[in-house]
Amino acid sequence: MSAWVLPDHIADVLPSEARHIEELRRELLDTARGYGYELVMPPMLEHLESLLTGTGEALDLQTFKLVDQLSGRMLGLRADTTPQVARIDAHLLNRQGVARLCYCGPVLHTRPDRPHATREPLQFGAEIYGHAGLEADLEALLLALDCLKATRVAPLTVDMADARIVRSLLAGLGLGEQRLARVHAALATKDSTELAALTRDFPPAARQGLLALINLYGDVQVLDEAARVLPDSPLMQQALQHLRWISGHVEGAKMRYDLADLRGYAYYSGMRFGIYTPGASDALVRGGRYDEVGAVFGRNRPAVGFSLDVRELVGVAAGRPLKAAIRAPWLDAGPDASELRGAIAQLRSQGETVVCVLPGHESEVDEFHCDRELARDAAGRWAVRAL
Repeated sequence: MSAWVLPDHIADVLPSEARHIEELRRELLDTARGYGYELVMPPMLEHLESLLTGTGEALDLQTFKLVDQLSGRMLGLRADTTPQVARIDAHLLNRQGVARLCYCGPVLHTRPDRPHATREPLQFGAEIYGHAGLEADLEALLLALDCLKATRVAPLTVDMADARIVRSLLAGLGLGEQRLARVHAALATKDSTELAALTRDFPPAARQGLLALINLYGDVQVLDEAARVLPDSPLMQQALQHLRWISGHVEGAKMRYDLADLRGYAYYSGMRFGIYTPGASDALVRGGRYDEVGAVFGRNRPAVGFSLDVRELVGVAAGRPLKAAIRAPWLDAGPDASELRGAIAQLRSQGETVVCVLPGHESEVDEFHCDRELARDAAGRWAVRAL
């Protein structure tokens, strides 16, 4: 095998895509800053016990592990940034009020999470700590939508669910971990035959409610149907009311509901959402409320947020025109060269891109659109003129 062949699902990013990724990254961070979110940069590498504390088996299997040559302790390369941000909020910032934090950096996965996905996503995310009310849930969703709109992705469909719905149906049943996982899997795949077999000895209300969940997907009328057919309980009422309240405050996106959707069920504690657009193989954004995420760090604060892969976003975001630039000749000696260098430096200080054409390469194509050139004017001065 050639030394330059990369591992499976790992790829170089070439200039055109890299330029697009960087433009999207800046737009995402600028949008989050417009909402008052502060940028944090957690390390790529942490002690394994800190990185995986409270994250569950799924993230453990996705994490690359290695031995620290300095301490002999096990280290991990992060597969998700949210646990790190929870640690920062709990132990480094230690604020009593609301903390709005965002981040953008690479994560590494031992396996791609779906066919044709990269094992090195560029994860952008935003999270609110310290507010348990619906206002934070709504802000996280609105920010996620505005981030996609800023990157010119449309149309958008929001798919919503709530972890409390299934939790209320299973409350008090005392299921073992293995059986609980099978119930969750049957709901997620909408396998009514398997679910009926698994719930045969459940109380009638719980069994009928779980079987009804499989068909509770669609537009906002799903919430009315859920209130009618699902067992009434304070937790169920709260979950449905919260979903209805949030949907009433969202504009510019189609709202859908799938109350049996359990992706991330072990992670989320309340409402959860995915945002879809045509051309994407799966949700571009996933997020929701995960109030227990900081408990393992000794500070259990309300938390809600979302994340996305910027590299995946590039595949559906509208293409960008090449950056306008100024073409300049190359002079290496004499007073003309000194004057030219001064003119180029002044243009670059003003934010212009100036591409000096090296001798013998005048006709080559690059990653910029040179619509102007720096040339002598009638008075003999270096001036910019249109091409």
